[in-house]
Amino acid sequence: MGGLRPRPTEDGLPPPTVIVSPEAGRGRFAEARTSSLPGKGEAGALDGPPSRPLVIGAGPAGLTAALELVRFGVAPLVVEKGLLMGGLARTEERKGYRFDIGGHRFYTKVAEVEDLWGEMLGAEFRRTRRLSRIFYRNRFFKYPLEPLDALAGLGPVESLRIGLSYMAERLRRRPEPQNFQEWVVRAFGRRLFEVFFETYTEKVWGLKCTEISAEWAAQRIRKLSLAGAVVDALRGGGGEGSLIREFGYPRLGPGMMWERFAEVVAGAGGRIVTGVEVTELRRKGDRIEEVVGLREGREVTYETDHVISTMALRDLIARIRPAPPEDVTRAAADLKYRAFIIVVLVIRDPSLFPDNWIYIHEPGLRVGRIQNFKNWSEDLVPDADTTSVGLEYFCTEGDDLWESGDEALVELARDELERLGLAGSAAVEEGFVIRQPDAYPVYDPAYRENLATIRGFLDTIENLDTIGRNGMHRYNNQDHSMVTGLLAVRNLYGESHDLWSVNMERSFYETFQVPR
Repeated sequence: MGGLRPRPTEDGLPPPTVIVSPEAGRGRFAEARTSSLPGKGEAGALDGPPSRPLVIGAGPAGLTAALELVRFGVAPLVVEKGLLMGGLARTEERKGYRFDIGGHRFYTKVAEVEDLWGEMLGAEFRRTRRLSRIFYRNRFFKYPLEPLDALAGLGPVESLRIGLSYMAERLRRRPEPQNFQEWVVRAFGRRLFEVFFETYTEKVWGLKCTEISAEWAAQRIRKLSLAGAVVDALRGGGGEGSLIREFGYPRLGPGMMWERFAEVVAGAGGRIVTGVEVTELRRKGDRIEEVVGLREGREVTYETDHVISTMALRDLIARIRPAPPEDVTRAAADLKYRAFIIVVLVIRDPSLFPDNWIYIHEPGLRVGRIQNFKNWSEDLVPDADTTSVGLEYFCTEGDDLWESGDEALVELARDELERLGLAGSAAVEEGFVIRQPDAYPVYDPAYRENLATIRGFLDTIENLDTIGRNGMHRYNNQDHSMVTGLLAVRNLYGESHDLWSVNMERSFYETFQVPR
């Protein structure tokens, strides 16, 4: 089985490795698939498959790629900047309380991904019912919207305005939408856009809705008309287009899944190195030959014959040496990302509210969404007489929220939770703060042109693939990110897939298959 050969640094520092039980790699996940592989030089494998692949990032995309590599009989090296598995889908822990960096549902219509989740965790992968609401105008509305509930909350006058606005939009002929606002208005009418989309969307992205690409709406909002949503609700939901009302979730949070992936990869001979910040990808001509990283201020260099990267494209391009052409570096530097802060509060109350999460559309509050982690899994909370909630604040690195101290953020969260009527500040016993940079790739007006420039350059590097949310600057769900990891590896073994077509103009969870 091929392996990576780390080149010692001048001070002789050995590369750190995550050590897990070798028993983890036994079973069908570690089985090599060489019998079905094309030989060296056959169609689809120009120089044969790699023997020393390196994966940058141990999130869903990177670990899925690593798993697929070991199933093909090759031991990859995975380098991860953080100390936990899962990337944005990791599970943090403070004083026994486990929590997501934003709630991560496990839902997919890709059968292979669904099977993989279940087989990885077995009974530890549970079904969780979904309950979510919108807070708007000091009232809670069920989400997905239910006509009678919305009518009671908005009142007959507002409901009539929404209906008339929708019907008026149906009678208009408009050109193809160019931004988020145009897309939503065309689909639901202007009044519903103003009531349930505008404030929350601008809070999340820090941009006007006219400054957000229509492509983002096409990916993230189900392609239903208002009339279709009403009909589906009156029928009791459950139709193909309805929003998901149940999902899978690991007993100890999403990180439990990715820790299991890591165990299987390591048990099959792969190596997972944490705490390593990639600083350079050294290329010779059109091939990456070395990846350089820093850990605790010391340098380690790895030789490789193929790189699969989940790094943010902005950072990846900035680290390639020799540097790409100026137009490429300029395009990458212009890509924008939205950051994220979660403030977790531990509250002395065994049952705070029934929702998994609540969307906060109220413009007078800075919080964007609130997670109730106990309602995702009771095992995330060590004390049954308490509840842990996560207040999510969307921000940009360097702005006032990002620069606020932890104490100030905890106080803000306590105050806003009390203003919402969800818990009194006196009941809050603990507060934890996690900052997540580069959480969401921004679809601003320039992003498509910038991405095209970057892709043009990446196409010239024959042994570099970029996958996942930040590796493709695409707001993928974790199942879509996993698919890009699967297909990237299969391309190395004779198949031919366009990774950039995954999740293109799909609604939330449109059925599609992983080609084999």
